[in-house]
Amino acid sequence: MLELWKSIIIGIVEGLTEFLPVSSTGHMILAGHMIGFTGPKADTFEVVIQLGAILAVVVLYWRRLLRLFGIQDAATKAKPGPKMNLIHILIGILPAGLFGFLLHDYVKLLFMPETVLIGLVVGGIFMMVAEKIQPKVVAEDMDAITYKQSLFIGIAQLLSLWPGFSRSGSTIAAGMLAGTSRVAAADFTFIMAIPIMVGASGIDMLKNYKLLTSDDLLFFVVGFIVSFIVALLAVATFIKLVGKLKLTYFSYYRFALAAVMLIYIWMGL
Repeated sequence: MLELWKSIIIGIVEGLTEFLPVSSTGHMILAGHMIGFTGPKADTFEVVIQLGAILAVVVLYWRRLLRLFGIQDAATKAKPGPKMNLIHILIGILPAGLFGFLLHDYVKLLFMPETVLIGLVVGGIFMMVAEKIQPKVVAEDMDAITYKQSLFIGIAQLLSLWPGFSRSGSTIAAGMLAGTSRVAAADFTFIMAIPIMVGASGIDMLKNYKLLTSDDLLFFVVGFIVSFIVALLAVATFIKLVGKLKLTYFSYYRFALAAVMLIYIWMGL
């Protein structure tokens, strides 16, 4: 049986970073490299615990998700102006979903510490640029996001196929460049992540489920639960702070992490 402490560590890393603009994939690759948890089974485990993080978003946004399917409360019906619908989500996930499906095996070749460091730095620069040159905000909340803005965010999500770049980092920054507020971009990013992550996780699980045995069940269940609980706390906290926290702060963290890991790799630790 795989060691449960590794399950807990990777579950915490996934839960903390999945929806923050720091790249959960990059963090799991680096963490797995450091604790000696790599290979096909490790890749499958990372996919399973991502579903735990996704479930956290479903729990936090369940009312908003129901509204996408026309189930609305009195307050929502009375709210004037445009409302985000399933077409916005489809437009947002289509570019990355299509290219991710077609290039899935090639993208997996990039899953190594060295490429993650590049993604961390370049993604951090992209986020700093978004903060620096953000145009006038025309969409204060996600209900005001247009189809054009959804497409721009969806195209930018292609950048997240490079491990270390960060799905939330690329989409929140793109939303800001398209004229959405940081809060609107973050909310849209979280909801848009649900179908695209479920799809990506489903593909991986179908390809690798034969690697799993009954002895691995406890290891995977523990990782899933840890990822769900930590992601629930992380996302709830980020939602409250996203309006005040500039992406630049996360960029500094990314640069620092890349520098530390570069030294770690260079020294052959």
